Amino acid sequence: RSTLFPYTTLFRSLELMVLDRPLAPGADGGHGPIRYYASEYEPGRRVRFTFHPRTGIIGAHELSLDALDEERTRIRHVLIGRTSGAMRVMFPVMVEPLHDAVVEDLFDNAERETTGSVARPATWSPRVRVLRRLAGGR
Repeated sequence: RSTLFPYTTLFRSLELMVLDRPLAPGADGGHGPIRYYASEYEPGRRVRFTFHPRTGIIGAHELSLDALDEERTRIRHVLIGRTSGAMRVMFPVMVEPLHDAVVEDLFDNAERETTGSVARPATWSPRVRVLRRLAGGR
């Protein structure tokens, strides 16, 4: 289990990210109804997942690490795309706020792992707390 990925932030009705093989280009999977495949992978540096069209998101999701110097690394998260079908409504109302909370928790976990603490922990908005409660999460 990763200490960086905030799996407890996801509501319990969604499964963890599952791929059909070890992480490498072509590995297919997703979590819950969100389906994607690894389209690019540079071990220890960057991974990009491209969404399956049936997910309702046409685009990609990427996480990368950029060494700035001997003591600093930038963690970058990029979600780029457009929505279609029901996801046009679901994304701004439900998916985006929950997703953003997961990413903020991931950044907090990375800071905690590297420094031992979090200077300014992220807080969940009232909307995220309500969505989590409705979805059966904590």
